Amino acid sequence: MSELSDQMTFMERIKNMLYVLYFDFWFQTFDEKKWNQFYSEILGRPTTLLETMSKADIWLIRTYWDLEFPRPTLPNVDFVGGLHCGPAKLLPKEMEDFVQSSGEKGVVVFSLGSMVNNMTEERANVIASALAQIPQKVIWRYDGKKPATLGPNTRLYKWIPQNDLLGHPKTKAFITHGGTNGIYEAIYHGIPLVGIPLFGDQPDNVMHMKAKGAALRLNFITMSSMDLLNALNAVINEPSYKENAMRLSRIHHEQPVKPLDRAVFWIEFVMRHKGAKHLRVAAHDLSWFQYYSLDVLGFLLACVATVIFIITKCCLFCCQKFAKTGKKKKRA
Repeated sequence: MSELSDQMTFMERIKNMLYVLYFDFWFQTFDEKKWNQFYSEILGRPTTLLETMSKADIWLIRTYWDLEFPRPTLPNVDFVGGLHCGPAKLLPKEMEDFVQSSGEKGVVVFSLGSMVNNMTEERANVIASALAQIPQKVIWRYDGKKPATLGPNTRLYKWIPQNDLLGHPKTKAFITHGGTNGIYEAIYHGIPLVGIPLFGDQPDNVMHMKAKGAALRLNFITMSSMDLLNALNAVINEPSYKENAMRLSRIHHEQPVKPLDRAVFWIEFVMRHKGAKHLRVAAHDLSWFQYYSLDVLGFLLACVATVIFIITKCCLFCCQKFAKTGKKKKRA
């Protein structure tokens, strides 16, 4: 949620640490109690979210190393990003005709996802005005009042076959909110992005694509028509964005086993072996002070303190004895 890459400046590292502490405090203070109560009600016995999570045999993460930054993981974690992606299918005839009419300029696909069905007229007109100025044809997934500034090059659809459009040879760019499914469909087909994240993991997803040179990011609230126009012209006309998108696509495709097949394998593996406890890390059985080795540190500190105390007492005893011996000699 910090929207940082794995290449951080000193100030970004400070920000990263503050985010870690803040989210841990916020979750433990406000969210964890609600989740614990929910899980206890569902299971019919007292339990916690962390206890339930620690019992998971396998974790299937819906990203992959084309999008993620390298980091160590446990053996019961596998990354299966893009398991929903596949080769593009034929478009509906009316949509295919519109795409083909774009000629060499190609098309731009625009969708803010299924959770955003509408937007204010002001924002819609800002976006439509920018889209009207590009030479490409535009397919826009939009369910609302038709913007007054809509250009003749833009078609509105309540639903679009997004994967099939992104896999079409005439598609030049994808304007997206940054949802994981859309991001991976773009990676699968090697399409550069203009990211307009709205909430949740979307800003971080777009940041990852920007850090890898395959996207530009805009702010939905503050962007102007010129901002969107410039971003589109950049990702379409500057070769580096397409080259980086294709590089990520090659990384994604060059896997010994397809993500969906790998996910199926691990699910069936857990079923065949009635779990995968041999892959489960023992750290789940430790209390928080054991996990952070606070008991070990406390013991070692106590040992050091004891040694220092004994040495100090011995030195004081020797000094006092030496002082008494010196006084006796002077009296004699």
